[in-house]
Amino acid sequence: MDHRPQWLDGVSGSGKTTWLIQQLTNWVTQPSHQTLGQSTLVFAANGDNRLRLAERIAAMVPSQFSVVTTTPNGFIQDEVTLFWPLLVNHLGLMPQFPLRLRPENEQELVSALWQMPLQDGTLTIEGWQEAQTVRRSLDFLQMAAAASIPVEDLPVLLPEGIPPGFAPEHVWRSIGEALIHWRDWCLGRGLLTYGVMTELYWRHLLPQPLYREKLLARYSGVFVDDLDEYPAIAANWLQVFIDQAQPVAITWNRHGKGRMGLGADPDALEECLKPQCQVTPQPTPNPNTLGYQWGDRVVEWVMDPLALPEPLPCFETLQTVSRGELLRQTAEHITQAIHTGQVAAHEVAVLGPGLDAIARYTLAEILTNRGLPVASLNDQRPVIHSPLVRALLTLLTFVYPGLGRLADAESVAEMLVVLSQIPQAPEEAAWFDTIHIDPVRAELLVDHCFAPSVDQPELLPVERFDRWDRLGYKATDAYDRLRQWIDQQRQQRQRRLVPGVMSVLDRAIQTFYWGGSHLPPDQLSALRELMETAQHYWAVEERLRQSTSLGGEHPTGTTKTALERFILLLRQGTVTADPYPVESADPTQRVITIATVYQYRLQRLHHRWHYWIDAGSPRWLAGTDTLLFGYPLFLGSYPGCPWTQDHLDQLHRDRPERILRDLLGRVTERVILCHSELAVSGQEQIGPLLTLVHANADNTKDNVT
Repeated sequence: MDHRPQWLDGVSGSGKTTWLIQQLTNWVTQPSHQTLGQSTLVFAANGDNRLRLAERIAAMVPSQFSVVTTTPNGFIQDEVTLFWPLLVNHLGLMPQFPLRLRPENEQELVSALWQMPLQDGTLTIEGWQEAQTVRRSLDFLQMAAAASIPVEDLPVLLPEGIPPGFAPEHVWRSIGEALIHWRDWCLGRGLLTYGVMTELYWRHLLPQPLYREKLLARYSGVFVDDLDEYPAIAANWLQVFIDQAQPVAITWNRHGKGRMGLGADPDALEECLKPQCQVTPQPTPNPNTLGYQWGDRVVEWVMDPLALPEPLPCFETLQTVSRGELLRQTAEHITQAIHTGQVAAHEVAVLGPGLDAIARYTLAEILTNRGLPVASLNDQRPVIHSPLVRALLTLLTFVYPGLGRLADAESVAEMLVVLSQIPQAPEEAAWFDTIHIDPVRAELLVDHCFAPSVDQPELLPVERFDRWDRLGYKATDAYDRLRQWIDQQRQQRQRRLVPGVMSVLDRAIQTFYWGGSHLPPDQLSALRELMETAQHYWAVEERLRQSTSLGGEHPTGTTKTALERFILLLRQGTVTADPYPVESADPTQRVITIATVYQYRLQRLHHRWHYWIDAGSPRWLAGTDTLLFGYPLFLGSYPGCPWTQDHLDQLHRDRPERILRDLLGRVTERVILCHSELAVSGQEQIGPLLTLVHANADNTKDNVT
C-alpha cells in the first residue's frame, strides 16, 4: 500500500473538495484509524470556506468520529494559546495569559511607540503617510513570519531587497530594528499579533519534541483543501505528519493562487510538498461550466493580441458611454432577467476588478428598490459610518468628563435625531417609522439648549428655548428622557455603580435601540463590532496598566484618556464591520451577490449568470491592486537582490489566464460583459477583455449606446 500523501491537482469546479471529503470519510470510518481522544484535522483556506466545508463534512462523516476544521491563521492562534505555558518556560516570559491584539490596537500602539522616529525622519519614507509606514512595516513582520524568516533578518533583508528610490537603506534598516523591538515589547506584556504568533509557532513551538508528540497524539491525520492559498509556513506542520507516515490529503487548484503577494506562497509549497506526494491530475473543468466548453478558446482570444474572437452564444455585451449609466443599465438588465423568469436572484453574481463604494451603493440601491435582495460580499465599512455608532460615541461625551472637545454642535444634533427615532416600544413599527426629533427640531435644540464645555458639555432644560412650544410634545418628551438618562448615568458613575464604558454602552443600546432587535442587518453588525472592539480595547488597556504598575511604560502616555483615544480611533475609520455574515446567517436567503473578482474567487462561489462590470478596464485580469508592498522579498523565489519589473512580470505571468479560467469555471450559463466607453476618470478604457466585448456586441439584449 502506498502511504505517501495524496495530492489532487485539479481546476476550478472539478470536484476537488468532494474528493477531499471522500478521502476523509474513507479514512475515519476504517477500523482503528482513530484512537480514543484523537481527531482528524481539516484545513480550509479562510473562515467562510471553513464553515461551508464543516457543513459538508457533518453531512457525510458519521457523528461519532471527531473532525476539527480550521484555517492556517486559526490553527496557529489556537496552538500558541493552548501551549502558551510551554512557550513561557522556553523563552522565559512573564507567566500571564496571552492577549490577542486586533489590527486597530496594533496600529495605535506601534504609532505611539514609534512616535519619535516617525517624526524625526528615522522611519520617514517620502510619499508615505505615518499610518502607511506603520501598516506596511507590520506587514513586513507578518510576511516574514509566514515565510519562516526570523525578524532579526529584516534589518538586512529590507535594505538588500527593496529597490533604491523608495528610501535610503538606513531607513529600511531602522524599520527592521524597530520591528524587533516591537516583537520583544509585545512578548514582554503577553500581547500577541498574528505576526508575533506565527513566528512563535514555527520558531519556538513546532521544533519542540514535546509539542510534536502532543500534536501527533491529538490528530490522526491532516486533510487540506486549496493548499495553493496557504502561507509557506503550512509546509512546516504538514511535514510533521508526512514524516510520521500519517495520512495527509491535499487539494490544489492550478487556476487558484489568488493570495500570492498577500501572505501566500503557492510556488514554495508546491516545490516542497508535491514531490513527496502521490499526485492525481484532474485537469477537466466541470462539464456544466463555461470553462469546459469555451475556456481554451476564450483564453486564446484574450491572451493572443492577434487572435480574432468570434461571438459566443453564452456571452452578451452591455455597453454605454458613461460608467454611471452603465451601472444603472446593469441593474435594470438584472431586474428584467429576474422578473421575466430567466434567472433567479441567487443565481446572479456581479463582479468587477475593484468595485468602489459608489458602484456597490448604486447597484444595491437600484436592485433593492426593485424588490431584489442583495449581498455585497465582504463589504467592510468603518463602523463610524453608522449614525447609531456616532450617536453612542457622542453620548459618551456627556456621561464622562474631559471629552467636551469631541462634542460639536453637528454631532450633538445628529445624536438627538438618532436617539429619538428608534421605536420606543418593541411592539411599535419598523425602523425609522417613529420620528420624535427631526433634524429641524434638533438644530433648534442645539442652538438654544446645548452648552459646550471642554470638561462637561450639557443639554440644558428645554425651557431655555423661548419658543419651546414649537417643538411639540413628542420631541420635548424624547429630549427630556435623554437628559434624565444622562443624569442617571453620571450619578451612578460618581457613586461607582457603573462598572465601566462597556456597561454604559450596553445600557444605551438597550434603552434607545431596544437591544437592536428592530435594526437592519448592517446597523446591527456595526453595533456588534462596536461592542467587541470596546471590550477588546479595554482588555488591552488593563494589560498595559498592569505593565505600567510593574515599572513598564504606557506607550500612549497620559495626555489623553483611554476613552478619548478610543473615540478618536473609531472616528479615524480604522475599525470596520462586515454586514454580510449577519445577512447570510439564514441559509434560505436568496440574494444577488456583488463582489470583487478577488473576493469572489477566494470564496469559491458558483453562479448561473455573471455580470462582469467595467469589462473594458485595464485592471481586469491584473489582480495586483491589493498586493502587499515588499512581498517579493518573502517568497521562496526571492533572488537575493532588489526586485525589478521583469521579476514582477515573471511572478505574475500566468495570473491573467488563471483568473479567466477560474471565473469561467464558476459560471454555468451566461456572462454579460458590462462596458462603458469612459471610465470614472473620463478616460477611454482599453483593457484585455475589450476584444471579447466587441466580438459579442451583437449578442446584446436591450443594449444602450
